Amino acid sequence: MAGYGPPLNQHHAAPPAPGYRPEFQNNRSAPTGFSSAQPGDGLESAALLRRARRAPRSGWRRTVHRITGGRVNPGESQQTVYYDDLVRQANAPVRGDFRIAVLSLKGGVGKTTTTVGLGSTFASLRGDRIIAVDANPDLGTLSQRVQVQTPSTVRDLLLDKAIYRYSDVRRHTSQSSSRLEVLASERDPATAETFNEQDYRTVMKTLQRYYNIILTDCGTGLSHSAMNGVLDLAQSLILVSTPALDGARSASATLDWLQTHGYQHLVSRAVVVLSGPRKDSTKIDVDQLAQHFLARTRAVQIIPYDDHLAEGAEVDLELLDKATRRAFVELAATVAEDFALASDEPGLH
Repeated sequence: MAGYGPPLNQHHAAPPAPGYRPEFQNNRSAPTGFSSAQPGDGLESAALLRRARRAPRSGWRRTVHRITGGRVNPGESQQTVYYDDLVRQANAPVRGDFRIAVLSLKGGVGKTTTTVGLGSTFASLRGDRIIAVDANPDLGTLSQRVQVQTPSTVRDLLLDKAIYRYSDVRRHTSQSSSRLEVLASERDPATAETFNEQDYRTVMKTLQRYYNIILTDCGTGLSHSAMNGVLDLAQSLILVSTPALDGARSASATLDWLQTHGYQHLVSRAVVVLSGPRKDSTKIDVDQLAQHFLARTRAVQIIPYDDHLAEGAEVDLELLDKATRRAFVELAATVAEDFALASDEPGLH
């Protein structure tokens, strides 16, 4: 895994660059009529329309297109076509709602950063509603990654008995510039610890009525009551680690625990995110580490080290390095592959 390329699941091969379609030529020797019907796709098919090549949006290709007045159109680059394909995949339709659990047993590996980065990417690319919930009983920091618009927390939402429309929920959330909404965890240590499985299920039952994608930023423990609800309701699992020996061992132990506690379906469909360290700051063979996780999970995605993310403050997608931004789009496209597998499940309504 040299560099920070596509997720290691081989689902997003770059499509070939579009070619020029041959033009019909005036050939006097060719017949100008048709003697019999030929098999085809019918009048409703777009095959009747000659495919037009979109003008390039950047680089030398755009310059050539502009200075020739459009007579020469080299088309988009392979990278642009690949990126557009990722965006289309990330915009896959969601039936009802889709619930993503972001998990790590080791703190400081980028779990909350991954939650905000992925949620913000979905929110910036899609037109529906995306929310991230802080289910960390140990004073989670999710709300610190967006501009706080309300002091309200998950406890206030639970106590609100007048939730009849989206705006009633929105008064309890903060929203980032990308449109990602965040529901903060309780700030009082005494009440934060009492957030249990039933509380989580109640919150999710409310949110699924108004949001299409729901991300849960989990705590670092698997034995906490709320985690039972998180894992039972999750349709996708993102396991976050660092390319360090202790982080990798912790992530592998997490997969073991899930496997032996009845969550094999989450393990097989899990996506492992490796939060990249500073360049040349690790001696771990990242390729070998990725292959280790690929033997047990669906995909591995590296999020490269980024100075903006390392600040630990509000996350603004516009301030991310280009490679980091693309890595999150790749992650979103990978997760979205499971949207088609989601369906209404018992116990949610």
